[in-house]
Amino acid sequence: MFLELETECMRVYRRKVDSANAERAQLRQSLMAKEAELKALVASIGENTTQFKVDEKHTSLKEQLAAVTPLLEELRAKKEDRIKQISNVQSQIEKIKAQISDHNYQNNDGSVKHLNDDHDLSTRRISDLQMQLRNLQKEKSDRLQKVFIYVDEVHSLCAVLGMDFAKTVKEVHPSLHGTNSENSTNISDSTLEGLAQTILKLKAEKKTRVLKLQEIVEKLHKLWNLMESAEQERRQFTKVAVVLGSNEEEITSPGILSLETIQETQEEVERLTKQKASRMKELVLKKRLELEDVCKNAHMEPDMNTAPEKIIALIDSGLVDPCELLSSIEVQIAKANEESLTRKDIMERVDKWLSACDEETWLEEYNQDDNRYSAGRGAHLNLKRAEKARILVQKIPTMIDNLIAKTFAWEDERNVPFLYDGVRLVAILEEQKLRRAQREQDKRRSRDQKKLQSLLLKEKELIFGSKPSPKKTNSFNRRTSNRHSNGNGAGFMTPVPRRVSAGSATPELLTPRSYSGRYNNYFKENRRLTTAPLNFSAVSKEDSMSSFASISGSEPDSPLYLH
Repeated sequence: MFLELETECMRVYRRKVDSANAERAQLRQSLMAKEAELKALVASIGENTTQFKVDEKHTSLKEQLAAVTPLLEELRAKKEDRIKQISNVQSQIEKIKAQISDHNYQNNDGSVKHLNDDHDLSTRRISDLQMQLRNLQKEKSDRLQKVFIYVDEVHSLCAVLGMDFAKTVKEVHPSLHGTNSENSTNISDSTLEGLAQTILKLKAEKKTRVLKLQEIVEKLHKLWNLMESAEQERRQFTKVAVVLGSNEEEITSPGILSLETIQETQEEVERLTKQKASRMKELVLKKRLELEDVCKNAHMEPDMNTAPEKIIALIDSGLVDPCELLSSIEVQIAKANEESLTRKDIMERVDKWLSACDEETWLEEYNQDDNRYSAGRGAHLNLKRAEKARILVQKIPTMIDNLIAKTFAWEDERNVPFLYDGVRLVAILEEQKLRRAQREQDKRRSRDQKKLQSLLLKEKELIFGSKPSPKKTNSFNRRTSNRHSNGNGAGFMTPVPRRVSAGSATPELLTPRSYSGRYNNYFKENRRLTTAPLNFSAVSKEDSMSSFASISGSEPDSPLYLH
């Protein structure tokens, strides 16, 4: 009985011992597992190991296990927090990378599962990831700023060109218009490249339109000036008129380069061009009259190739562009004005010479007036004028010589003849110089005739002892006076240009044209013009005596007749 009881007790004791051993082994195994997990967590999060070390004084497994459990829970919480931090940073990094690479970002749990198996959850790794995130954020900010700059430039170009801005940027990427959030704006390389290419295309289009509009506006300005358009008509195109003198960068007005604006300007040019065709003939003839006035004032001959009848024929035939014809006449006007300035000094001297010739004509008429010394009204004024005219007439030879010298200097300087209404001025002056010499010879001949006549009368008085009857003397004087006034005698001859012999001057410069009626403008029509050729040889005494003999010999009582 006691033996069975003892056996049963031993069996119970062994069961208890086995159970205790099993529990101890389980506790030890659990403690070892937690210690291993604790070490892994400490290594993973990179914390200080001394802080999480189990106190060795606790010998009981349960006490050791109880001490490890809170440490393990704390490290697990830290691990979860680290995983969340890293996951958040990595999520932002992946999102920015997706925006830069233009890939769709998908937020899934794969990264979190991957982080649970990750053995590096240290603060150093978090710092590295945060540094990477900051760099990506800076790159994103730079790209976003660049996108905004590109979009602003596209907007400005579209405004100037009159193009649809929304349609233009949406062709690059839909997120570039109609979104207010920066996060929704695409900042990928393809978007930046697309915006850059769009800007280049818009700039090229702007340059093309600027050149086209400048060409149209230049034509418009020419037509305005040509047609003398009113200011109100020009004011409608003041906006586009500034394009002509502006650089491409200075043209920023909205819609100034739109297709509608260019079309309107082109239509205005076409309208004025049609009007120009109807008024061009009038404008060309007006410019021709202006040329003739300039040449007339300067006593020059206008170009006969642009004579009015030729201009009308050319315009009607359509062989010549009226604009080119008008430009040609304007060039001729400019040249005529320039040449008139070079002729100014000589022309002033010519005017003084002609004025002196007019005074000489008046003086000749005054001297022939038998009543010039009468006490009539204004006689003293005529007397004073005659005194001044005599002084001025004495200067005419010097004036002619100086004028010839000035004209020769002008011709030598320019190697062209100085023409006065189509005739060389030197030829006119030389002609008048020779005519004045001829007139002086005629005056001397007249004086000799008067002396001879007086001598013959005295001889008659000595022979017959009586004077000739007054009636006969008056008849003789009247015949002589008529002969002087009708011939090339002492009467004044107005300067008349005539052809000069080839030996009198340089052949290539002495080519005067016919001028029989041309000089009536400045040599008055009431002046007597002589057409008889000049005899430049001196008149001999025998010629004088024979001429007087022909006069006196007609009298029956003349001594020469008696002999």
